Amino acid sequence: MPDFAYTARGPTGDALKGTVSASDQTEALAQLARQNLFPTTVKEVAERGRRAAGGGKVSSTQLAPFYAQLGDLLSAGVPLLRSLKLIEDQTANPTLQKVIEDVRTQVADGRNLGESLRRHPRTFAPFVVSLVEAGEEGSFVEDVLQRLAAITSHQNDLRAKVIGAMIYPAFLLTFGAAVVVAMLTYFVPMFEPIFDRMRAGGGLPGPTQLLLTISDVLRSYWVLVAAGAAALAFGAAQLLRSEGGRRALDSALVKEWKVGRTKLGPGAIFRDLAVSRFCRVLGTMLANGVAVLRSMEIARNAAGNAVIADAIGRASEQLTGGKSLAQPMRSSGQFSAEVVEMVAVGEESNRLEAVLVDVAEVLEKRVQRRLDLIVRMVEPVMLLGLAAVVTFIVAALLLPILQSSTLV
Repeated sequence: MPDFAYTARGPTGDALKGTVSASDQTEALAQLARQNLFPTTVKEVAERGRRAAGGGKVSSTQLAPFYAQLGDLLSAGVPLLRSLKLIEDQTANPTLQKVIEDVRTQVADGRNLGESLRRHPRTFAPFVVSLVEAGEEGSFVEDVLQRLAAITSHQNDLRAKVIGAMIYPAFLLTFGAAVVVAMLTYFVPMFEPIFDRMRAGGGLPGPTQLLLTISDVLRSYWVLVAAGAAALAFGAAQLLRSEGGRRALDSALVKEWKVGRTKLGPGAIFRDLAVSRFCRVLGTMLANGVAVLRSMEIARNAAGNAVIADAIGRASEQLTGGKSLAQPMRSSGQFSAEVVEMVAVGEESNRLEAVLVDVAEVLEKRVQRRLDLIVRMVEPVMLLGLAAVVTFIVAALLLPILQSSTLV
């Protein structure tokens, strides 16, 4: 159903703007009349405009206060439309302000909050919409919004810790690459006149010839090298946007390699992150009285990894057969034995929702410890790698000179 953008005057003469969904312009005018609005312009929104209006990207650090404020206002008895208007007027971010304005307009048109949020998939994640819809169904949307604020803030803190842990390794990598490129494009060419005479007199050692070739390629074809790198980055981005590419990446992120009994690779970290998000949202939903299958569906969307989400989906299907949650989790192979045992104990003691939140806390602390360990290991490895590259360059430059001195 197309959308129609309108400007109108309200009963008090205030100028209003918004959109309504209708089959044609006549129906749009009828909807505005039922709202006691006097339209001055009503125009159909083009498809590109609808995507822009309904697809604003807002940082999760700005969404957490929005959830908290809306939940607090609703808990205090403020009507939904008035709450949205208050938050809209106080919001400094223009993109979020437009999103809230559209949500308020849709609610005024008779849609529920969850349906209005669903119009903005780039702003509100599917699991957020599902949580709000479940809250509306069970008449506890205020609690859902407050818990959403807590979950979003917690995930922001965890994301900040991950990013903070990777800043120094990223700096080392960038600095090291800049040093190597500068040496190859500026320092190495200074020796070429000497090497040309040596080449004419009897040739150059293999490492030196390789170094000069790399330097010549970077200096002579840097435009092609940069274009190739840009094309590779663009192709990778397009691939990751596709469903198949994203699924392949998710599968690679949770894959672990074993050398003997030792597990290598970052798979455990990404798996624990996905499982912790699933457990936290599932525990939150169960604590609010949402049915198990409905909670599993919402928590599945919150996992953020297609492989883990598929395992959760299979577990949900087995739950319909009367099995406990721990059994299908164990058979999926995506949940550690420790997590499965904790879930089983929670089911036996009728404390599953509290145990799931505890599991999320345990996994997040484990992720932080592993990240700290990886960062401590990455730093010396990168320094050694940079030292090895610089040593190769210096040795390749000095080797012909040392050989010529030996011959003399």
